[in-house]
Amino acid sequence: MEEHKLSFEELHISLSEIYEAMGYGSAEPDEGVKRETQKLLLRVASVTRPLFSFFLTEGELLLEKEELEISKTTFQVGRIIVRQLRGSQAYAFFVATAGQEFEQLQHLLKEEDDIVAIYIADSLGSIIAEKAADCMEEVLQREIACKGWKHTNRFSPGYCGWHVSEQQKLFSLFPAFHPCGIRLTDSSLMLPIKSVSGVIGLGEHVRKLEYTCGLCNYEKCYRRKQRKDVVLA
Repeated sequence: MEEHKLSFEELHISLSEIYEAMGYGSAEPDEGVKRETQKLLLRVASVTRPLFSFFLTEGELLLEKEELEISKTTFQVGRIIVRQLRGSQAYAFFVATAGQEFEQLQHLLKEEDDIVAIYIADSLGSIIAEKAADCMEEVLQREIACKGWKHTNRFSPGYCGWHVSEQQKLFSLFPAFHPCGIRLTDSSLMLPIKSVSGVIGLGEHVRKLEYTCGLCNYEKCYRRKQRKDVVLA
Protein backbone atom coordinates (compact mmCIF):
# COMPACT_ATOMS: atom_id res chain seq x y z
CA MET A 1 0.00 0.00 0.00
CA GLU A 2 1.25 3.47 -0.83
CA GLU A 3 -0.15 6.96 -0.62
CA HIS A 4 -0.70 8.83 -3.87
CA LYS A 5 -0.46 12.62 -3.78
CA LEU A 6 -2.39 14.68 -6.30
CA SER A 7 -2.25 18.27 -7.42
CA PHE A 8 -5.48 20.26 -7.51
CA GLU A 9 -5.14 20.55 -11.29
CA GLU A 10 -5.20 16.76 -11.69
CA LEU A 11 -8.78 16.69 -10.41
CA HIS A 12 -10.14 18.60 -13.43
CA ILE A 13 -12.99 20.24 -11.53
CA SER A 14 -15.29 22.35 -13.67
CA LEU A 15 -17.26 25.38 -12.52
CA SER A 16 -20.49 23.66 -13.57
CA GLU A 17 -19.72 20.80 -11.16
CA ILE A 18 -19.25 23.26 -8.32
CA TYR A 19 -22.48 25.10 -9.10
CA GLU A 20 -24.36 21.80 -9.26
CA ALA A 21 -22.95 20.74 -5.89
CA MET A 22 -24.05 24.11 -4.48
CA GLY A 23 -27.62 23.32 -5.50
CA TYR A 24 -28.02 25.27 -8.72
CA GLY A 25 -28.58 22.19 -10.87
CA SER A 26 -28.37 23.20 -14.52
CA ALA A 27 -29.08 26.89 -13.72
CA GLU A 28 -26.46 29.61 -13.68
CA PRO A 29 -25.69 31.46 -10.42
CA ASP A 30 -25.60 35.24 -10.37
CA GLU A 31 -22.42 37.15 -11.20
CA GLY A 32 -21.60 37.75 -7.56
CA VAL A 33 -21.57 34.04 -6.76
CA LYS A 34 -19.48 33.37 -9.87
CA ARG A 35 -16.89 35.93 -8.79
CA GLU A 36 -16.74 34.52 -5.26
CA THR A 37 -16.40 30.98 -6.60
CA GLN A 38 -13.54 31.85 -8.93
CA LYS A 39 -11.79 33.84 -6.20
CA LEU A 40 -12.05 30.93 -3.77
CA LEU A 41 -10.83 28.48 -6.40
CA LEU A 42 -7.54 30.36 -6.59
CA ARG A 43 -7.06 30.03 -2.83
CA VAL A 44 -8.05 26.37 -2.84
CA ALA A 45 -5.77 25.48 -5.76
CA SER A 46 -2.78 27.11 -4.07
CA VAL A 47 -2.98 25.03 -0.88
CA THR A 48 -4.95 21.84 -1.53
CA ARG A 49 -3.04 18.55 -1.77
CA PRO A 50 -5.51 15.65 -2.15
CA LEU A 51 -4.43 12.11 -1.30
CA PHE A 52 -5.64 8.56 -1.84
CA SER A 53 -4.53 5.10 -0.88
CA PHE A 54 -5.80 1.58 -1.49
CA PHE A 55 -4.84 -2.05 -1.06
CA LEU A 56 -6.05 -5.32 -2.59
CA THR A 57 -7.10 -8.34 -0.59
CA GLU A 58 -8.93 -11.63 -0.93
CA GLY A 59 -12.25 -12.10 0.80
CA GLU A 60 -15.47 -14.11 0.90
CA LEU A 61 -18.89 -12.75 0.06
CA LEU A 62 -21.70 -14.36 2.05
CA LEU A 63 -24.81 -13.60 0.02
CA GLU A 64 -27.41 -15.05 2.38
CA LYS A 65 -25.94 -13.30 5.41
CA GLU A 66 -25.35 -10.10 3.40
CA GLU A 67 -21.79 -10.02 4.72
CA LEU A 68 -18.26 -9.63 3.40
CA GLU A 69 -15.49 -11.47 5.25
CA ILE A 70 -11.93 -10.21 4.98
CA SER A 71 -9.56 -12.43 6.95
CA LYS A 72 -11.09 -12.40 10.46
CA THR A 73 -13.10 -9.23 9.91
CA THR A 74 -16.76 -9.43 8.98
CA PHE A 75 -18.53 -6.49 7.37
CA GLN A 76 -22.33 -6.41 7.40
CA VAL A 77 -22.59 -4.58 4.09
CA GLY A 78 -26.29 -5.27 3.54
CA ARG A 79 -28.45 -6.43 0.67
CA ILE A 80 -27.72 -3.70 -1.88
CA ILE A 81 -23.94 -3.81 -1.65
CA VAL A 82 -23.61 -7.59 -1.40
CA ARG A 83 -25.54 -7.91 -4.65
CA GLN A 84 -23.36 -5.34 -6.39
CA LEU A 85 -20.20 -7.17 -5.26
CA ARG A 86 -21.30 -10.57 -6.60
CA GLY A 87 -18.69 -12.25 -8.78
CA SER A 88 -15.75 -10.46 -7.17
CA GLN A 89 -12.48 -12.38 -7.06
CA ALA A 90 -10.79 -9.86 -4.77
CA TYR A 91 -11.50 -6.52 -3.13
CA ALA A 92 -9.89 -3.11 -2.95
CA PHE A 93 -10.25 -1.05 0.20
CA PHE A 94 -9.55 2.65 -0.20
CA VAL A 95 -9.46 6.08 1.37
CA ALA A 96 -9.32 9.44 -0.39
CA THR A 97 -9.26 12.93 1.08
CA ALA A 98 -9.18 16.61 0.22
CA GLY A 99 -6.37 16.75 2.77
CA GLN A 100 -5.33 18.59 5.91
CA GLU A 101 -4.47 21.77 4.01
CA PHE A 102 -8.00 22.09 2.65
CA GLU A 103 -9.50 21.57 6.10
CA GLN A 104 -7.20 24.26 7.50
CA LEU A 105 -8.47 26.62 4.81
CA GLN A 106 -12.05 25.84 5.83
CA HIS A 107 -11.21 26.76 9.43
CA LEU A 108 -9.64 30.00 8.21
CA LEU A 109 -12.77 30.89 6.24
CA LYS A 110 -14.84 30.40 9.39
CA GLU A 111 -12.53 32.72 11.29
CA GLU A 112 -12.98 35.27 8.49
CA ASP A 113 -16.76 34.78 8.86
CA ASP A 114 -17.21 34.71 5.08
CA ILE A 115 -20.53 32.88 4.85
CA VAL A 116 -20.59 32.68 1.06
CA ALA A 117 -17.02 31.36 0.86
CA ILE A 118 -17.75 28.85 3.64
CA TYR A 119 -20.68 27.46 1.68
CA ILE A 120 -18.77 27.30 -1.59
CA ALA A 121 -15.82 25.60 0.14
CA ASP A 122 -18.10 23.01 1.73
CA SER A 123 -19.51 22.07 -1.68
CA LEU A 124 -16.08 22.16 -3.29
CA GLY A 125 -14.53 19.98 -0.60
CA SER A 126 -17.00 17.18 -1.28
CA ILE A 127 -16.13 17.34 -4.97
CA ILE A 128 -12.38 17.25 -4.25
CA ALA A 129 -12.72 14.12 -2.11
CA GLU A 130 -14.83 12.34 -4.73
CA LYS A 131 -12.53 13.41 -7.57
CA ALA A 132 -9.57 12.06 -5.61
CA ALA A 133 -11.46 8.77 -5.33
CA ASP A 134 -12.08 8.88 -9.10
CA CYS A 135 -8.31 9.21 -9.61
CA MET A 136 -7.85 6.25 -7.28
CA GLU A 137 -10.17 4.16 -9.48
CA GLU A 138 -8.11 5.01 -12.56
CA VAL A 139 -4.89 3.87 -10.88
CA LEU A 140 -6.63 0.77 -9.54
CA GLN A 141 -7.93 -0.18 -12.99
CA ARG A 142 -4.44 0.11 -14.50
CA GLU A 143 -3.11 -2.12 -11.73
CA ILE A 144 -5.68 -4.89 -12.23
CA ALA A 145 -5.82 -4.71 -16.03
CA CYS A 146 -2.93 -7.18 -16.36
CA LYS A 147 -5.18 -9.81 -14.76
CA GLY A 148 -8.02 -9.06 -17.15
CA TRP A 149 -10.05 -7.75 -14.22
CA LYS A 150 -12.59 -4.95 -14.03
CA HIS A 151 -14.04 -3.27 -10.95
CA THR A 152 -17.42 -2.44 -9.46
CA ASN A 153 -18.64 0.89 -8.16
CA ARG A 154 -17.17 2.02 -4.88
CA PHE A 155 -19.28 1.58 -1.75
CA SER A 156 -18.82 3.39 1.55
CA PRO A 157 -19.93 2.86 5.15
CA GLY A 158 -22.95 5.04 5.82
CA TYR A 159 -24.52 4.43 2.39
CA CYS A 160 -26.72 1.77 0.79
CA GLY A 161 -27.53 0.15 4.13
CA TRP A 162 -23.93 -0.26 5.31
CA HIS A 163 -23.75 1.18 8.83
CA VAL A 164 -21.24 3.97 9.31
CA SER A 165 -19.90 2.39 12.52
CA GLU A 166 -18.16 -0.25 10.38
CA GLN A 167 -15.78 2.49 9.34
CA GLN A 168 -13.82 1.42 12.40
CA LYS A 169 -13.35 -2.11 11.02
CA LEU A 170 -12.42 -0.76 7.60
CA PHE A 171 -9.67 1.48 8.95
CA SER A 172 -8.30 -1.35 11.08
CA LEU A 173 -7.42 -3.24 7.88
CA PHE A 174 -5.02 -0.54 6.68
CA PRO A 175 -1.32 -1.04 7.53
CA ALA A 176 -1.03 2.66 8.40
CA PHE A 177 -2.75 3.77 11.61
CA HIS A 178 -4.01 6.96 9.94
CA PRO A 179 -4.06 6.29 6.16
CA CYS A 180 -3.56 9.53 4.20
CA GLY A 181 -3.58 11.35 7.54
CA ILE A 182 -7.26 10.50 8.10
CA ARG A 183 -8.33 9.64 11.62
CA LEU A 184 -11.65 8.50 13.00
CA THR A 185 -13.65 9.92 15.87
CA ASP A 186 -15.44 7.61 18.29
CA SER A 187 -18.60 8.16 16.24
CA SER A 188 -16.76 7.05 13.05
CA LEU A 189 -16.57 10.54 11.55
CA MET A 190 -13.51 10.96 9.34
CA LEU A 191 -11.15 13.87 9.93
CA PRO A 192 -10.50 15.70 7.63
CA ILE A 193 -14.26 15.68 7.09
CA LYS A 194 -13.89 15.93 3.31
CA SER A 195 -12.75 12.32 2.99
CA VAL A 196 -14.24 9.12 1.61
CA SER A 197 -13.51 5.46 2.19
CA GLY A 198 -14.93 2.13 1.13
CA VAL A 199 -14.62 -1.08 -0.82
CA ILE A 200 -14.60 -2.01 -4.51
CA GLY A 201 -15.14 -5.47 -5.99
CA LEU A 202 -12.58 -6.80 -8.50
CA GLY A 203 -12.75 -9.60 -11.02
CA GLU A 204 -13.28 -10.78 -14.57
CA HIS A 205 -17.06 -10.76 -14.40
CA VAL A 206 -17.91 -7.73 -12.26
CA ARG A 207 -19.33 -4.51 -13.68
CA LYS A 208 -19.41 -0.84 -12.84
CA LEU A 209 -23.02 0.26 -13.07
CA GLU A 210 -24.98 3.46 -12.74
CA TYR A 211 -25.68 4.07 -9.06
CA THR A 212 -29.07 2.47 -8.43
CA CYS A 213 -30.68 5.15 -6.27
CA GLY A 214 -34.06 3.52 -6.73
CA LEU A 215 -32.93 0.67 -4.48
CA CYS A 216 -31.82 2.93 -1.64
CA ASN A 217 -33.87 5.24 0.59
CA TYR A 218 -30.99 7.33 1.95
CA GLU A 219 -32.08 10.85 0.97
CA LYS A 220 -28.78 12.56 1.91
CA CYS A 221 -26.58 10.43 -0.37
CA TYR A 222 -24.29 12.60 -2.51
CA ARG A 223 -25.07 10.41 -5.55
CA ARG A 224 -28.79 11.12 -5.11
CA LYS A 225 -28.09 14.85 -4.82
CA GLN A 226 -26.31 14.81 -8.17
CA ARG A 227 -29.55 13.75 -9.83
CA LYS A 228 -31.67 16.54 -8.35
CA ASP A 229 -32.19 19.82 -10.12
CA VAL A 230 -32.52 22.25 -7.22
CA VAL A 231 -32.04 26.00 -7.55
CA LEU A 232 -31.15 28.09 -4.51
CA ALA A 233 -33.68 30.79 -3.71
